[in-house]
Amino acid sequence: FFRAVQPDVVFVPIGQGSGICACAMARTISAASSRIVGVVSAHATAYLDSFRAGRVVEAPVTTQLADGMACRLPDAEALDVIRREVDDVIAVTDDEVAAAMRLLYTATHNVAEGAGAASLAAAMQQRERWRGQCVGVTLCGGNVDRDLLARVLAG
Repeated sequence: FFRAVQPDVVFVPIGQGSGICACAMARTISAASSRIVGVVSAHATAYLDSFRAGRVVEAPVTTQLADGMACRLPDAEALDVIRREVDDVIAVTDDEVAAAMRLLYTATHNVAEGAGAASLAAAMQQRERWRGQCVGVTLCGGNVDRDLLARVLAG
């Protein structure tokens, strides 16, 4: 990814931390200067709270849509990497994730589970901040229940 395109910022969903840690490693290996912004569910803020506190913080999980980001207790090693390599962590709501899922399906005919669409939700949330810059988002995970997807698409 970073050898083909070097976005100014890349948004990466955080579940248990492996994906964002891999993104940080890929950036390092390719010597890219892209900023990395982690994305959590506003209904599962353990990594956001931990990033800000500088230590592992447990948090409740109430997300109904982004279950791939439904982390109650961050992994300490992943948190260390995130705190060292990631520029920011932000939260998106289930409504924002649903809007991103709908946009992905409508515009590209790709299906993404809630966590898989979270990075697009974050980019949409912060579009004014990054206007005019190259923005990267991850599209991952198509493991969404058919009935749930139908409800999301019906909006």
